[in-house]
Amino acid sequence: MREKGNTLGVGFIVKKNKGKNGEAPLYLRITVNGKRAELSMKVYVGANKWDFGKSTYAGYSNESKRLNTQLEQIKGHVIECYHQLQARREVITIDTVKNLYLGIEKSEFTLMKLFDYHNEEMKESLRWGTLKNYFTTQKYFKRYLIKILFVRDISLSQLKYGFLTGFEKFMKESESINPDKPCNHNTIMKHIERLKKVVNLAVRNEWLEKDPFMQFKPSFIKNDIAFLNQRELVNIENKLFLISRLDYVRDLFVFSCYTGLSYSDVYALSNENIQLGIDGEKWIVTNRIKNNQQVRVPILPNAESILEKYKNNARVKITGKLLPVFSNQKMNSYLKEIADVCGIEKNLTFHVARHTFATTITLNNGVPIETVSKLLGHRSISTTQIYARVIDTKLSQDMKRLREVLPKRSY
Repeated sequence: MREKGNTLGVGFIVKKNKGKNGEAPLYLRITVNGKRAELSMKVYVGANKWDFGKSTYAGYSNESKRLNTQLEQIKGHVIECYHQLQARREVITIDTVKNLYLGIEKSEFTLMKLFDYHNEEMKESLRWGTLKNYFTTQKYFKRYLIKILFVRDISLSQLKYGFLTGFEKFMKESESINPDKPCNHNTIMKHIERLKKVVNLAVRNEWLEKDPFMQFKPSFIKNDIAFLNQRELVNIENKLFLISRLDYVRDLFVFSCYTGLSYSDVYALSNENIQLGIDGEKWIVTNRIKNNQQVRVPILPNAESILEKYKNNARVKITGKLLPVFSNQKMNSYLKEIADVCGIEKNLTFHVARHTFATTITLNNGVPIETVSKLLGHRSISTTQIYARVIDTKLSQDMKRLREVLPKRSY
């Protein structure tokens, strides 16, 4: 049975491995959205008389008819419980269907249960990196509940505007779960933004009449975009690293500087992504992991030389990838070592390479912003304009060209 995205399965099984003297225990099996629960019927049946295909007791004896009638009634009761939950527009999970069948009193939907439901429902559609952020947000709100409100959970009806302002204050005064990633203002706002998305799921499913946080607008501080200037990039490119892992990471970082690809996109590259472009040259053709937007990037000479360097690498041959990529966490850790060695005081992360491509490599060399937007795989050019605003040299060059074309007059 499938309705509105939910699936229900009801059947009966006999567990022969738990049987004795030719009889085995009978269980009711309920399956909801792929999750399964098995409930003992507290009865033993002849294992050899059980029809596993039809989930019925074989034969035409009065005993068989009585048992099969009883099983049909139980099956109907489970289906009725399922429809009751739908009619009341309540969350449908294996637990809610099972508990309603068993007559266990329904407890009000809570914040932590809502997070669990969201994370389970979205695990197929969200990237692991994004889903992991929701787990972290849930941990922070659980910590807030315990340390400030002295409870382990809270019903959705208790959520008020002040819950968010209290959380914001709590976060500003608390230590981060991850010491390497302190909770600054924007990080706190991201956690609140995720909570609003989770609560909005409850509103859409009519478990809440309205969003209690509708009036709370997360405010983000616009930070300067970190990128390498030409001198810093050349410094990293020319540095001789005797430690192989640093040499790997430097090459991958530089590759991203000349392609604009993010870590996840570089990680996913294989030979299939190398195609001949309209100009007869090699291009990278891929879909961005983040938004599934297609990206077509002509391979610049510096990027091609890195691909050539690693085409016979052992890790490349084993994985079938174009480059030997470490985990993102390790990459960023090693990039900090590289920054120290090269005397770069900026917080060097792999994403800085993408920013460098947008600024130093393309916009700063006169590539039109519309082209840069396509190369980066942005859905909107307004996203790309963020990079254009940070390049003083680009502004200077544009004004220089303007001076050359404007007629000079004396007043």
